[in-house]
Amino acid sequence: MSDRPLGIWFGIDVGAVRVGVARSDPRGVLAVPVATLRRDPHGNGDLDELIALLDEYEAVGVVIGLPRTLAGREGSAVTAARAYGDLLEARLAEIPVLYADERMTTVVAQRNLSTSGVRARSQRAKIDQAAAVEILQSFLDRGTLQ
Repeated sequence: MSDRPLGIWFGIDVGAVRVGVARSDPRGVLAVPVATLRRDPHGNGDLDELIALLDEYEAVGVVIGLPRTLAGREGSAVTAARAYGDLLEARLAEIPVLYADERMTTVVAQRNLSTSGVRARSQRAKIDQAAAVEILQSFLDRGTLQ
């Protein structure tokens, strides 16, 4: 039994240069890639693009990955992801912004792309989306907000 709202959820992989975006199907079962946004920390253009996507798909929630270390520690990348989430949450009316551990999602995403035959040169454009898919799919599979 799931305690999360039914509908389209978004997964976000926040990086220093790019933001990977994934979304679920309307039943909240399967995560699919959506876009890779170029970070715009000064003008927040990436947030504008993300909010437009959330509105377009009538999102019911957002899950942002927290890139903790393998030992579970939180460094500057986690601080940056939380800051991004705070900016996003301040601009959203009633859509919850949640956080999920994303240790190893980029490694898994790279491995999956390589296995699928995506050449290394092409991976850079897709790796952030693939990591966002991993973050969101893990959240969806748990079936709970906790």
